[in-house]
Formats: sequence, structure tokens, C-alpha cells
Amino acid sequence: MQTVVLAAGKGTRMRPLTDRRPKPMVPVADRPLVAHTVDAAVEAGASRIVLVVGYEAEPIREYFGETHAGVPITYVRQERRLGTADAVRVAAAELDDAPFVVLNGDALFDQASLDSLFQGGPAVASVRVDDPTQYGVLDVADDVITGIVEKPAEPPSDLINAGAYLFPAGAREWLDVPESERGEHELTDVLERAIDRVDVRPVPLERWLDVGRPWELLEANEWKVAELVDEADADGEPGAVSARRGTVSDDATLRGPVVVEAGATVREGVTIEGPALVRSGATVGPNAYVRGTTLIGPDASVGHAVEIKNSVLMADAAVNHLSYVGDSILGRDVNFGAGTVVANLRHDDRPVELTVKGERVSTGRRKFGVVLGDEAKTGIDTNMNAGVTLSTGATTKPGESVTRDR
Repeated sequence: MQTVVLAAGKGTRMRPLTDRRPKPMVPVADRPLVAHTVDAAVEAGASRIVLVVGYEAEPIREYFGETHAGVPITYVRQERRLGTADAVRVAAAELDDAPFVVLNGDALFDQASLDSLFQGGPAVASVRVDDPTQYGVLDVADDVITGIVEKPAEPPSDLINAGAYLFPAGAREWLDVPESERGEHELTDVLERAIDRVDVRPVPLERWLDVGRPWELLEANEWKVAELVDEADADGEPGAVSARRGTVSDDATLRGPVVVEAGATVREGVTIEGPALVRSGATVGPNAYVRGTTLIGPDASVGHAVEIKNSVLMADAAVNHLSYVGDSILGRDVNFGAGTVVANLRHDDRPVELTVKGERVSTGRRKFGVVLGDEAKTGIDTNMNAGVTLSTGATTKPGESVTRDR
């Protein structure tokens, strides 16, 4: 099945983490976000992949090359980001006269459900949510989709469009749709045309995540890190540690499931309570404590008397002395001065809020810490309030209490 993967967006809601990288390349467990989508598509039966790229496209090209897992990859560039239908229109020249799948490159799908989508169409992935008013809501009768309404005040159902489609070959002729109110050409309008012309079945997803904002990146890692280390444990690895094992001190305590990749070092006095993934080149300890679902990225370092809880440390991040990091995301080359402490809980027990595109938005999480862009640095004894964002390259002064974004 020919498959189009959309990976051209700027990811503005994920800033500052996307200031220097495309959102599809943010790390989720042991690979970029978009690689999970492509790998799932290949396993589901993709015969070739057409990757639509745009913003910061080169890292995507470098990662995948001309083939991935034996499947050929073609790249098309969306020069102007005019919406998802426009992105597929750009890809259409590379498609054969046959049905095709379209997947959002910033979404995660459970494998069994995606397999079902690939098995026959026309079809669209669907999922039930508590609040459908922020999504495209599907109306279904006799297991056929009869309509879709974008962000309705009074939804006809709690079943939403999850951004994965199997279109008939004729859909290539339906891609020229008018601009929506937000000035984009929407793939949901193409879906409406499909609904008018053919029977489109809803494919229910067992699990799905639209990864658009920093806390959703944290959730994506909670899903995929746990999945990865559980798979390693299921393979019968000793002590729930993968065979890709790095250097682990005899004085370290690993309570699984934990994966320590080859080239990583876990020093004396360290306790790691999984699910946790320590990537190649990373060092942990001595005397550090890692717990919750945590990703310690390539060449990152976690030092003496540091506690990391349920967080993502991207490549080359350094938290080396007497610090606490909880429920947070640290970008590439972030450096914490000694004694830096992150708060991750409001005293009123309300969900922590984070700034997204200039507005404070609820994360829906009772515990959430901070988001630091690449190369942000804190002075010694810095305290950061829950829900604070430090922009790319931002710094704090020694002893500073940070209660606002900068």
C-alpha cells in the first residue's frame, strides 16, 4: 500500500523544542517521533513511503535516506504550508493510480488498529474522546461515516477523526479544495468528498496520541519508552536490562524494566526504577536516582545526587550536581547549574498550565515541570516553578527563582 506521511509543519505549538528541529524529529524513546509512524506503516503493509517535508527537512532526509526497513522512500517538499490537503496534493504526483494511505507524521497509533486500516478501505481512523469539541467529529450510521463536523459546539458523537486515512485512487482528483476559515486547505474537506461518493468505514483505534504540545511529547515518551523496555524484558534479558547493555556498576541498582544501551554508563550508587531508557553515550551517577518513565538521551549526563523523575533529557543535556528534575523536558545541550530544582506540582492541585503560542493552556496534568529549549542554562541554586518555559539559549542567574517564562 502506497503511504503518504505528512511531516512538513513547523510545530509552533511545541516551541521552543522545535526552534531548531522539525517536530517530526523530536525524540520519542529510541527514535524520532515520525519514525514511529513510518515503522508502524511499514509493519502494517506500506509498500513505499512518500514523505512530505518542509520546515527543517534535511534532518528527516538524513535519518531515513532512500529506504527504510527495506521500503523505498520518496521525498516531496511542500514549499508553502497551506494545509494538509495541499500537502497530499504535492505528494499526489508520486502516487500510482491506486488506493493510498495518508498518515499524520506527528501522531502515534497502536499497531493492531493501524493494521486494520491498511486492510481495506476507504476508511478513516477514529477514536472516542471525552471532549470532542476540539476535533473533527464523525457521524456514523450502520458502520459507515455519514458526515464530519469540525470543532462543533454540539458534537453529534464523541467519535473523532484521528488523522489516518485510506483513500480510494479517485481521491487524487478531490484534493483541490477551497481554503478553510483559517486559510488552509484541509484534508477533512477531502474526506467529506469521499463520504459523499463512497462508503467510508471508521476504524476504531485502541490507542492514539496526537503529539502537538510539550506535555503530549512527554506522554508519547511515557507510552513508547515503556513499550520499548517491556519488549526488552519480554525477550528474557537478565535483570530486565537489554542485551544492548552498556557499562553498569555492580554497585548500581536497576529495578526493571530498564534498557541501558551499549555505550552508556551507569556508575556506582545509582538507582534506576523503570520504565527507563538510557541511550548510548549517556552517563548516570554516581549516586543518582532515576525513576518514573524517563528517557536519558544520547550523550546526556546525570550526575551526583541528582534525581530525575518521569522526564525527557535530549541529547547532550547535563544535570550534573545536586538537582531535581520532575515531569519535564530538557532540550539538546541544556545545562543545569548545581542545585537547580524544578517544581512540578501546584499547591491548589489544579492542572499545571503551560504557554502555547502566547496563551496559557492547561496541560491536563496534575504534575508537570518545565520545558527548556536547546542550550538553555541555569545558574547554581536556580528554582523553577511548575509550568515555566525557558526559550532556546535562555539563562538564569545564580540563586534565582523563576516563576515566568523567558
